[in-house]
Amino acid sequence: MNWDNLLNPQRRKDKYGAPGQSGTNTGHGRAEIERDYDRILFCTPIRRLADKTQVFPLERNDSVRTRLTHSHEVSNLARGIGMRLAFEHKEIFGTTERCLERDVPALLAAIGLVHDLGNPPFGHQGEAAIRKWFENNKEAQPKDYSDDFLKFDGNSQTFRLITKLQILNDQFGLNLTYATLSAMLKYPLSSASIRESKIWNKHGFFKSEEKIVKDIWEETGLGANKRHPLTYIMEACDDIAYSVLDAEDIVKKGLASFYDLVNYLECWRDDKCPEDEVINNLLDSIKRKNTEYKKEKLSPAELNDMSMQMFRVFAIASLVNAAIESFIEKKDEIINANCTMKDLIGESKGDNLCCALKSFDLKWGYLHKSVLKLELEGNNYIQELMDMLWQGIHGRLSKSYNSQTPFGRYAYQKISENYRRVFEDPSNEMDEDYKEAQLLTDAISGMTDSYLIDLHNELINLKNDSSSAK
Repeated sequence: MNWDNLLNPQRRKDKYGAPGQSGTNTGHGRAEIERDYDRILFCTPIRRLADKTQVFPLERNDSVRTRLTHSHEVSNLARGIGMRLAFEHKEIFGTTERCLERDVPALLAAIGLVHDLGNPPFGHQGEAAIRKWFENNKEAQPKDYSDDFLKFDGNSQTFRLITKLQILNDQFGLNLTYATLSAMLKYPLSSASIRESKIWNKHGFFKSEEKIVKDIWEETGLGANKRHPLTYIMEACDDIAYSVLDAEDIVKKGLASFYDLVNYLECWRDDKCPEDEVINNLLDSIKRKNTEYKKEKLSPAELNDMSMQMFRVFAIASLVNAAIESFIEKKDEIINANCTMKDLIGESKGDNLCCALKSFDLKWGYLHKSVLKLELEGNNYIQELMDMLWQGIHGRLSKSYNSQTPFGRYAYQKISENYRRVFEDPSNEMDEDYKEAQLLTDAISGMTDSYLIDLHNELINLKNDSSSAK
Protein backbone atom coordinates (compact mmCIF):
# COMPACT_ATOMS: atom_id res chain seq x y z
CA MET A 1 0.00 0.00 0.00
CA ASN A 2 1.08 3.57 -0.58
CA TRP A 3 -0.69 6.76 0.38
CA ASP A 4 -0.70 8.28 -3.11
CA ASN A 5 -2.99 5.45 -4.20
CA LEU A 6 -4.93 5.23 -0.92
CA LEU A 7 -5.83 8.93 -1.20
CA ASN A 8 -6.66 8.74 -4.92
CA PRO A 9 -8.83 11.83 -5.68
CA GLN A 10 -10.10 10.58 -9.05
CA ARG A 11 -13.71 9.57 -9.64
CA ARG A 12 -15.25 6.69 -11.56
CA LYS A 13 -17.14 9.10 -13.78
CA ASP A 14 -13.83 10.66 -14.85
CA LYS A 15 -12.71 7.21 -15.95
CA TYR A 16 -15.89 5.80 -17.49
CA GLY A 17 -18.19 8.76 -18.14
CA ALA A 18 -18.87 10.34 -21.51
CA PRO A 19 -16.48 13.14 -22.58
CA GLY A 20 -17.39 16.45 -21.02
CA GLN A 21 -19.54 14.88 -18.28
CA SER A 22 -16.90 14.40 -15.59
CA GLY A 23 -18.09 17.08 -13.17
CA THR A 24 -20.26 20.08 -12.45
CA ASN A 25 -17.40 22.60 -12.03
CA THR A 26 -18.65 23.74 -8.63
CA GLY A 27 -15.68 22.60 -6.57
CA HIS A 28 -13.80 25.91 -6.44
CA GLY A 29 -11.56 26.14 -3.38
CA ARG A 30 -12.27 22.60 -2.20
CA ALA A 31 -10.12 19.51 -2.48
CA GLU A 32 -11.83 16.60 -4.23
CA ILE A 33 -12.15 14.54 -1.04
CA GLU A 34 -13.61 17.57 0.74
CA ARG A 35 -16.28 17.64 -1.95
CA ASP A 36 -17.13 14.02 -1.08
CA TYR A 37 -18.13 15.03 2.43
CA ASP A 38 -20.35 17.79 1.04
CA ARG A 39 -22.04 15.45 -1.45
CA ILE A 40 -22.82 12.99 1.33
CA LEU A 41 -24.05 15.71 3.71
CA PHE A 42 -26.59 17.09 1.24
CA CYS A 43 -27.95 13.80 -0.11
CA THR A 44 -31.49 12.81 0.82
CA PRO A 45 -30.68 9.54 2.67
CA ILE A 46 -28.67 11.51 5.25
CA ARG A 47 -31.78 13.43 6.30
CA ARG A 48 -33.70 10.18 6.64
CA LEU A 49 -31.30 9.11 9.38
CA ALA A 50 -33.07 11.58 11.68
CA ASP A 51 -35.96 9.08 11.82
CA LYS A 52 -33.93 5.88 12.06
CA THR A 53 -33.20 4.02 15.28
CA GLN A 54 -29.80 4.22 16.91
CA VAL A 55 -30.65 2.26 20.09
CA PHE A 56 -34.14 3.27 21.18
CA PRO A 57 -36.85 2.84 18.51
CA LEU A 58 -39.40 5.61 18.01
CA GLU A 59 -37.83 7.68 20.79
CA ARG A 60 -39.72 10.92 21.56
CA ASN A 61 -37.01 12.45 23.74
CA ASP A 62 -35.18 14.81 21.38
CA SER A 63 -31.96 14.61 23.41
CA VAL A 64 -31.66 10.86 22.78
CA ARG A 65 -29.65 10.02 19.69
CA THR A 66 -30.89 8.90 16.29
CA ARG A 67 -28.79 7.46 13.47
CA LEU A 68 -28.28 11.02 12.23
CA THR A 69 -26.81 12.42 15.45
CA HIS A 70 -24.74 9.26 15.87
CA SER A 71 -23.35 9.61 12.33
CA HIS A 72 -22.44 13.26 12.86
CA GLU A 73 -20.69 12.37 16.11
CA VAL A 74 -18.68 9.58 14.49
CA SER A 75 -17.77 11.94 11.66
CA ASN A 76 -16.67 14.61 14.12
CA LEU A 77 -14.49 12.22 16.12
CA ALA A 78 -12.94 10.83 12.94
CA ARG A 79 -12.18 14.29 11.56
CA GLY A 80 -10.55 15.26 14.85
CA ILE A 81 -8.28 12.24 14.83
CA GLY A 82 -7.46 12.92 11.18
CA MET A 83 -6.44 16.49 12.03
CA ARG A 84 -4.11 15.29 14.78
CA LEU A 85 -2.52 12.62 12.59
CA ALA A 86 -2.07 14.90 9.57
CA PHE A 87 -0.62 17.84 11.52
CA GLU A 88 1.14 16.22 14.49
CA HIS A 89 2.22 12.84 13.11
CA LYS A 90 2.70 13.49 9.42
CA GLU A 91 5.70 11.16 9.32
CA ILE A 92 3.52 8.05 9.58
CA PHE A 93 2.26 8.68 6.03
CA GLY A 94 5.75 8.59 4.55
CA THR A 95 6.48 10.44 1.31
CA THR A 96 3.37 11.39 -0.63
CA GLU A 97 2.25 14.07 -3.05
CA ARG A 98 -1.18 14.31 -1.41
CA CYS A 99 -2.11 17.25 0.80
CA LEU A 100 -2.49 15.27 4.02
CA GLU A 101 -3.69 18.23 6.08
CA ARG A 102 -6.78 18.50 3.87
CA ASP A 103 -7.31 14.99 2.54
CA VAL A 104 -6.97 12.88 5.69
CA PRO A 105 -9.44 14.80 7.92
CA ALA A 106 -11.90 15.20 5.04
CA LEU A 107 -11.78 11.51 4.15
CA LEU A 108 -12.32 10.43 7.75
CA ALA A 109 -15.19 12.89 8.17
CA ALA A 110 -16.83 11.60 4.99
CA ILE A 111 -16.65 7.90 5.84
CA GLY A 112 -17.77 8.62 9.40
CA LEU A 113 -20.84 10.45 8.13
CA VAL A 114 -21.77 7.77 5.58
CA HIS A 115 -21.01 4.61 7.57
CA ASP A 116 -24.61 3.83 8.64
CA LEU A 117 -26.44 5.21 5.62
CA GLY A 118 -27.71 1.83 4.39
CA ASN A 119 -28.98 0.57 7.72
CA PRO A 120 -32.69 -0.38 7.61
CA PRO A 121 -35.29 0.92 10.09
CA PHE A 122 -35.14 -0.30 13.70
CA GLY A 123 -31.36 -0.64 13.75
CA HIS A 124 -29.68 -4.03 13.84
CA GLN A 125 -33.05 -5.62 14.56
CA GLY A 126 -34.07 -4.46 11.09
CA GLU A 127 -31.15 -6.32 9.53
CA ALA A 128 -32.11 -9.45 11.48
CA ALA A 129 -35.74 -9.12 10.34
CA ILE A 130 -34.72 -8.94 6.68
CA ARG A 131 -32.48 -11.99 7.03
CA LYS A 132 -35.24 -13.92 8.79
CA TRP A 133 -37.79 -13.08 6.09
CA PHE A 134 -35.59 -14.54 3.37
CA GLU A 135 -34.85 -17.56 5.53
CA ASN A 136 -38.60 -18.18 5.90
CA ASN A 137 -39.46 -17.48 2.23
CA LYS A 138 -37.37 -19.87 0.21
CA GLU A 139 -39.18 -19.00 -3.05
CA ALA A 140 -37.80 -15.46 -2.70
CA GLN A 141 -34.21 -16.64 -2.36
CA PRO A 142 -32.33 -16.15 -5.64
CA LYS A 143 -30.72 -19.23 -7.15
CA ASP A 144 -27.29 -17.61 -7.12
CA TYR A 145 -25.73 -15.35 -4.47
CA SER A 146 -28.55 -15.93 -1.97
CA ASP A 147 -26.17 -15.16 0.91
CA ASP A 148 -26.43 -11.48 -0.03
CA PHE A 149 -29.92 -11.67 1.48
CA LEU A 150 -29.70 -14.54 3.95
CA LYS A 151 -26.77 -12.64 5.48
CA PHE A 152 -28.06 -9.17 4.65
CA ASP A 153 -25.87 -6.42 6.09
CA GLY A 154 -26.33 -2.66 6.26
CA ASN A 155 -22.67 -2.05 5.37
CA SER A 156 -23.15 -3.58 1.92
CA GLN A 157 -26.39 -1.64 1.51
CA THR A 158 -24.52 1.59 2.29
CA PHE A 159 -22.04 0.91 -0.50
CA ARG A 160 -24.87 0.09 -2.92
CA LEU A 161 -26.81 3.21 -1.96
CA ILE A 162 -23.84 5.49 -2.58
CA THR A 163 -22.68 3.89 -5.85
CA LYS A 164 -25.97 2.84 -7.49
CA LEU A 165 -29.19 3.99 -5.86
CA GLN A 166 -28.54 7.66 -5.17
CA ILE A 167 -29.04 8.52 -8.83
CA LEU A 168 -28.24 11.94 -10.27
CA ASN A 169 -28.42 11.60 -14.04
CA ASP A 170 -26.22 8.58 -14.71
CA GLN A 171 -25.10 5.27 -13.21
CA PHE A 172 -22.35 6.56 -10.92
CA GLY A 173 -24.40 7.31 -7.81
CA LEU A 174 -22.86 10.15 -5.79
CA ASN A 175 -19.65 9.67 -7.83
CA LEU A 176 -17.33 9.86 -4.84
CA THR A 177 -13.55 9.63 -5.14
CA TYR A 178 -11.78 6.30 -5.22
CA ALA A 179 -10.22 7.20 -1.86
CA THR A 180 -13.56 7.62 -0.12
CA LEU A 181 -15.17 4.60 -1.77
CA SER A 182 -12.29 2.34 -0.75
CA ALA A 183 -12.17 3.64 2.82
CA MET A 184 -15.92 3.27 3.37
CA LEU A 185 -15.63 -0.48 2.65
CA LYS A 186 -15.56 -1.52 6.29
CA TYR A 187 -15.45 -5.21 5.35
CA PRO A 188 -13.55 -5.72 2.07
CA LEU A 189 -15.15 -9.03 1.15
CA SER A 190 -18.37 -10.40 -0.36
CA SER A 191 -20.98 -12.54 1.37
CA ALA A 192 -19.60 -15.59 -0.43
CA SER A 193 -16.16 -14.97 1.08
CA ILE A 194 -17.19 -14.76 4.74
CA ARG A 195 -16.60 -18.46 5.39
CA GLU A 196 -13.02 -18.12 4.18
CA SER A 197 -12.22 -14.99 6.20
CA LYS A 198 -10.24 -15.38 9.41
CA ILE A 199 -10.81 -11.73 10.36
CA TRP A 200 -14.40 -10.62 9.72
CA ASN A 201 -17.81 -12.28 9.81
CA LYS A 202 -19.64 -9.57 7.86
CA HIS A 203 -19.53 -8.55 4.20
CA GLY A 204 -19.07 -5.10 2.71
CA PHE A 205 -20.60 -5.35 -0.77
CA PHE A 206 -23.17 -7.31 -2.74
CA LYS A 207 -22.61 -9.28 -5.93
CA SER A 208 -24.37 -6.48 -7.83
CA GLU A 209 -21.56 -4.03 -6.95
CA GLU A 210 -18.63 -6.42 -7.33
CA LYS A 211 -17.37 -4.84 -10.57
CA ILE A 212 -17.31 -1.41 -8.92
CA VAL A 213 -15.35 -2.79 -5.97
CA LYS A 214 -12.77 -4.42 -8.22
CA ASP A 215 -12.31 -1.13 -10.07
CA ILE A 216 -11.80 0.67 -6.76
CA TRP A 217 -9.24 -1.89 -5.62
CA GLU A 218 -7.38 -1.53 -8.90
CA GLU A 219 -7.15 2.23 -8.50
CA THR A 220 -6.15 2.23 -4.83
CA GLY A 221 -3.91 -0.83 -4.63
CA LEU A 222 -6.26 -2.67 -2.29
CA GLY A 223 -7.99 -6.02 -2.68
CA ALA A 224 -10.05 -8.70 -0.98
CA ASN A 225 -9.47 -8.70 2.80
CA LYS A 226 -7.19 -5.63 2.44
CA ARG A 227 -8.83 -2.86 4.42
CA HIS A 228 -7.99 0.80 3.86
CA PRO A 229 -5.84 1.94 6.84
CA LEU A 230 -8.11 4.89 7.66
CA THR A 231 -11.10 2.54 7.89
CA TYR A 232 -9.64 1.31 11.18
CA ILE A 233 -9.91 4.83 12.56
CA MET A 234 -13.51 5.28 11.44
CA GLU A 235 -14.43 1.93 13.00
CA ALA A 236 -12.71 2.98 16.25
CA CYS A 237 -14.73 6.21 16.27
CA ASP A 238 -17.92 4.20 15.78
CA ASP A 239 -16.94 2.00 18.74
CA ILE A 240 -16.19 5.06 20.86
CA ALA A 241 -19.43 6.81 19.91
CA TYR A 242 -21.83 3.99 20.58
CA SER A 243 -20.10 2.62 23.69
CA VAL A 244 -19.86 6.02 25.41
CA LEU A 245 -22.86 7.84 24.01
CA ASP A 246 -25.29 4.94 24.25
CA ALA A 247 -24.44 4.85 27.97
CA GLU A 248 -25.27 8.55 28.17
CA ASP A 249 -28.60 7.96 26.41
CA ILE A 250 -29.43 5.09 28.76
CA VAL A 251 -29.02 7.47 31.69
CA LYS A 252 -30.98 10.24 29.90
CA LYS A 253 -33.90 7.85 29.49
CA GLY A 254 -33.82 7.02 33.20
CA LEU A 255 -32.97 3.35 32.67
CA ALA A 256 -29.87 3.80 34.86
CA SER A 257 -28.11 6.58 36.78
CA PHE A 258 -24.63 8.04 36.80
CA TYR A 259 -23.94 6.11 40.00
CA ASP A 260 -25.09 2.85 38.38
CA LEU A 261 -22.52 3.44 35.65
CA VAL A 262 -19.73 4.23 38.14
CA ASN A 263 -20.52 1.12 40.19
CA TYR A 264 -20.58 -1.02 37.05
CA LEU A 265 -17.18 0.25 35.90
CA GLU A 266 -15.70 -0.28 39.35
CA CYS A 267 -16.98 -3.86 39.54
CA TRP A 268 -15.76 -4.57 36.00
CA ARG A 269 -12.33 -3.20 36.79
CA ASP A 270 -12.01 -5.05 40.09
CA ASP A 271 -13.09 -8.32 38.50
CA LYS A 272 -11.19 -8.19 35.21
CA CYS A 273 -8.46 -5.53 35.14
CA PRO A 274 -7.68 -3.87 38.51
CA GLU A 275 -4.54 -2.19 37.16
CA ASP A 276 -6.15 -0.72 34.04
CA GLU A 277 -4.79 2.81 33.74
CA VAL A 278 -7.51 4.14 31.43
CA ILE A 279 -10.43 2.99 33.58
CA ASN A 280 -8.75 4.12 36.82
CA ASN A 281 -8.01 7.59 35.46
CA LEU A 282 -11.53 7.92 34.11
CA LEU A 283 -13.13 6.91 37.43
CA ASP A 284 -10.92 9.32 39.34
CA SER A 285 -11.82 12.20 37.01
CA ILE A 286 -15.58 11.67 36.93
CA LYS A 287 -15.87 11.05 40.69
CA ARG A 288 -13.86 14.21 41.38
CA LYS A 289 -16.17 16.25 39.13
CA ASN A 290 -19.24 14.68 40.74
CA THR A 291 -17.96 15.74 44.17
CA GLU A 292 -17.45 19.30 42.91
CA TYR A 293 -20.97 19.44 41.48
CA LYS A 294 -22.48 18.26 44.77
CA LYS A 295 -21.21 21.48 46.36
CA GLU A 296 -23.27 23.53 43.90
CA LYS A 297 -26.56 22.44 45.48
CA LEU A 298 -27.91 21.04 42.21
CA SER A 299 -31.09 19.02 42.08
CA PRO A 300 -30.63 15.23 41.81
CA ALA A 301 -31.63 15.37 38.13
CA GLU A 302 -29.20 18.20 37.38
CA LEU A 303 -26.40 16.45 39.27
CA ASN A 304 -27.01 13.27 37.32
CA ASP A 305 -27.05 15.13 34.02
CA MET A 306 -23.95 17.24 34.69
CA SER A 307 -22.00 14.24 35.92
CA MET A 308 -22.89 12.27 32.77
CA GLN A 309 -21.79 15.14 30.55
CA MET A 310 -18.37 15.10 32.18
CA PHE A 311 -18.27 11.32 31.93
CA ARG A 312 -18.82 11.70 28.18
CA VAL A 313 -16.03 14.28 27.86
CA PHE A 314 -13.46 12.28 29.81
CA ALA A 315 -14.39 8.89 28.34
CA ILE A 316 -14.26 10.08 24.73
CA ALA A 317 -10.94 11.84 25.29
CA SER A 318 -9.46 8.69 26.87
CA LEU A 319 -10.57 6.43 24.02
CA VAL A 320 -9.60 8.87 21.26
CA ASN A 321 -6.09 9.16 22.70
CA ALA A 322 -5.89 5.37 22.98
CA ALA A 323 -6.96 4.97 19.34
CA ILE A 324 -4.37 7.49 18.10
CA GLU A 325 -1.59 5.85 20.10
CA SER A 326 -2.60 2.44 18.78
CA PHE A 327 -2.69 3.63 15.15
CA ILE A 328 0.79 5.12 15.44
CA GLU A 329 2.15 2.05 17.22
CA LYS A 330 0.59 -0.37 14.70
CA LYS A 331 1.15 1.74 11.57
CA ASP A 332 3.54 -0.71 9.93
CA GLU A 333 1.14 -3.61 10.44
CA ILE A 334 -1.89 -1.60 9.31
CA ILE A 335 -0.24 -0.43 6.08
CA ASN A 336 0.82 -3.98 5.26
CA ALA A 337 -1.33 -5.68 2.63
CA ASN A 338 -1.31 -8.86 4.72
CA CYS A 339 -2.58 -7.15 7.88
CA THR A 340 -4.79 -9.47 9.96
CA MET A 341 -5.73 -6.96 12.66
CA LYS A 342 -9.46 -7.01 13.32
CA ASP A 343 -9.98 -3.60 14.92
CA LEU A 344 -8.02 -0.68 16.38
CA ILE A 345 -9.67 -0.23 19.79
CA GLY A 346 -9.18 -3.92 20.56
CA GLU A 347 -5.43 -3.41 20.15
CA SER A 348 -5.34 -0.26 22.29
CA LYS A 349 -5.11 0.68 25.96
CA GLY A 350 -8.80 1.61 25.78
CA ASP A 351 -9.97 -1.94 25.05
CA ASN A 352 -11.04 -2.75 28.63
CA LEU A 353 -12.96 0.50 29.00
CA CYS A 354 -14.72 0.03 25.67
CA CYS A 355 -15.65 -3.56 26.55
CA ALA A 356 -16.93 -2.49 29.97
CA LEU A 357 -19.13 0.23 28.45
CA LYS A 358 -20.52 -2.10 25.80
CA SER A 359 -21.38 -4.58 28.55
CA PHE A 360 -23.12 -1.82 30.53
CA ASP A 361 -25.04 -0.73 27.43
CA LEU A 362 -26.18 -4.29 26.78
CA LYS A 363 -27.35 -4.96 30.32
CA TRP A 364 -29.00 -1.63 31.10
CA GLY A 365 -30.13 -0.56 27.63
CA TYR A 366 -30.28 -3.04 24.76
CA LEU A 367 -31.87 -5.80 26.88
CA HIS A 368 -34.31 -3.51 28.69
CA LYS A 369 -37.86 -4.77 28.29
CA SER A 370 -39.06 -1.51 26.71
CA VAL A 371 -36.38 -1.75 24.02
CA LEU A 372 -37.05 -5.43 23.38
CA LYS A 373 -40.78 -4.74 23.04
CA LEU A 374 -40.29 -2.03 20.42
CA GLU A 375 -37.73 -4.15 18.57
CA LEU A 376 -40.25 -6.99 18.42
CA GLU A 377 -42.89 -4.63 17.06
CA GLY A 378 -40.41 -3.33 14.48
CA ASN A 379 -39.53 -6.88 13.47
CA ASN A 380 -43.20 -7.68 12.89
CA TYR A 381 -43.78 -4.48 10.89
CA ILE A 382 -40.80 -5.21 8.63
CA GLN A 383 -41.68 -8.84 7.92
CA GLU A 384 -45.35 -8.10 7.25
CA LEU A 385 -44.48 -5.19 4.96
CA MET A 386 -42.00 -7.38 3.07
CA ASP A 387 -44.82 -9.89 2.53
CA MET A 388 -46.99 -7.19 0.99
CA LEU A 389 -44.31 -5.53 -1.15
CA TRP A 390 -43.24 -8.94 -2.42
CA GLN A 391 -46.69 -9.40 -3.93
CA GLY A 392 -46.10 -6.34 -6.07
CA ILE A 393 -42.45 -7.07 -6.91
CA HIS A 394 -42.69 -10.77 -7.72
CA GLY A 395 -46.16 -10.57 -9.22
CA ARG A 396 -45.11 -7.86 -11.61
CA LEU A 397 -42.48 -10.02 -13.29
CA SER A 398 -44.18 -13.42 -13.07
CA LYS A 399 -47.35 -13.28 -15.12
CA SER A 400 -48.66 -16.52 -13.66
CA TYR A 401 -48.17 -15.40 -10.07
CA ASN A 402 -51.55 -14.75 -8.45
CA SER A 403 -50.52 -11.41 -6.93
CA GLN A 404 -50.85 -9.66 -10.30
CA THR A 405 -53.73 -7.75 -8.73
CA PRO A 406 -54.68 -4.12 -8.10
CA PHE A 407 -53.17 -4.48 -4.64
CA GLY A 408 -49.90 -5.82 -6.05
CA ARG A 409 -49.68 -3.00 -8.59
CA TYR A 410 -50.38 -0.40 -5.91
CA ALA A 411 -47.77 -1.89 -3.56
CA TYR A 412 -45.19 -1.82 -6.34
CA GLN A 413 -45.84 1.86 -7.02
CA LYS A 414 -45.18 2.69 -3.36
CA ILE A 415 -41.52 1.73 -3.82
CA SER A 416 -39.09 4.59 -4.50
CA GLU A 417 -38.98 5.59 -8.15
CA ASN A 418 -35.16 5.62 -8.01
CA TYR A 419 -35.07 2.03 -6.84
CA ARG A 420 -37.62 0.91 -9.44
CA ARG A 421 -35.62 2.62 -12.18
CA VAL A 422 -32.47 0.69 -11.22
CA PHE A 423 -34.53 -2.52 -11.01
CA GLU A 424 -36.10 -2.01 -14.45
CA ASP A 425 -32.92 -0.74 -16.14
CA PRO A 426 -32.15 -2.99 -19.17
CA SER A 427 -28.44 -2.70 -18.37
CA ASN A 428 -28.96 -4.38 -14.99
CA GLU A 429 -27.21 -7.70 -15.66
CA MET A 430 -28.29 -9.56 -12.54
CA ASP A 431 -30.73 -12.47 -12.83
CA GLU A 432 -34.42 -11.68 -12.42
CA ASP A 433 -34.76 -13.53 -9.11
CA TYR A 434 -31.77 -11.65 -7.69
CA LYS A 435 -33.14 -8.30 -8.87
CA GLU A 436 -36.50 -9.01 -7.24
CA ALA A 437 -34.91 -9.85 -3.89
CA GLN A 438 -32.70 -6.79 -4.12
CA LEU A 439 -35.53 -4.41 -4.92
CA LEU A 440 -37.29 -5.63 -1.80
CA THR A 441 -34.25 -5.00 0.41
CA ASP A 442 -33.62 -1.64 -1.29
CA ALA A 443 -37.18 -0.59 -0.53
CA ILE A 444 -37.15 -1.64 3.12
CA SER A 445 -33.67 -0.26 3.85
CA GLY A 446 -34.51 3.13 2.38
CA MET A 447 -37.45 3.72 4.72
CA THR A 448 -37.45 5.56 8.01
CA ASP A 449 -38.98 4.00 11.11
CA SER A 450 -42.13 6.13 10.93
CA TYR A 451 -42.63 5.78 7.18
CA LEU A 452 -42.31 2.01 7.38
CA ILE A 453 -45.01 1.83 10.03
CA ASP A 454 -47.29 4.22 8.11
CA LEU A 455 -46.87 2.30 4.85
CA HIS A 456 -47.41 -1.00 6.64
CA ASN A 457 -50.67 0.26 8.14
CA GLU A 458 -51.82 1.71 4.82
CA LEU A 459 -51.13 -1.46 2.85
CA ILE A 460 -52.48 -3.89 5.41
CA ASN A 461 -55.78 -2.00 5.53
CA LEU A 462 -56.01 -2.05 1.73
CA LYS A 463 -55.12 -5.73 1.69
CA ASN A 464 -57.81 -6.53 4.24
CA ASP A 465 -60.35 -4.44 2.34
CA SER A 466 -59.60 -6.26 -0.92
CA SER A 467 -59.89 -9.62 0.83
CA SER A 468 -63.25 -8.63 2.31
CA ALA A 469 -64.49 -7.53 -1.12
CA LYS A 470 -63.83 -11.03 -2.44
